[in-house]
Amino acid sequence: MSKLKIETLVGLFVLAGVLAVSYLAVQIGGARFFGNETYTVEARFNNTGGLKAGADVRIAGVSVGRVRSVRLDPESYAAYVAIDIHRDIALDDDTIVSIRTTGLIGDKIVALMPGGSGIPVEPGDVLYDTESAVDLESLISRFAFGSVED
Repeated sequence: MSKLKIETLVGLFVLAGVLAVSYLAVQIGGARFFGNETYTVEARFNNTGGLKAGADVRIAGVSVGRVRSVRLDPESYAAYVAIDIHRDIALDDDTIVSIRTTGLIGDKIVALMPGGSGIPVEPGDVLYDTESAVDLESLISRFAFGSVED
């Protein structure tokens, strides 16, 4: 009987460990299973510079959402970035959306600079006040060959 009791306790301990690791993985990954705590807006860019789904969205350096998807419009050849924003963050329609890097060669993020128009962004709206990603390789090569003014 004591062997069965020890095996049961070990099994419960392993199960508790697996549940704890699963919970931490979900929390760190930012997944949401209960409730819709975000709303989605899109931003139109000429160049996303390699921005990928899952990238951080920040206001003043504070994470306020994630990039849901990046797609190319086949008619205009513009990139549309779908952004999930936390529901408690209210943006105006003149919000400036920029693609930045964290550090010199870090990950790409989306930086938001809230506007002051007083006209709120609704879920599904498209933001057109954007700043595309800086192509660092092109900038360095133009500087090296002396044609920065272009």
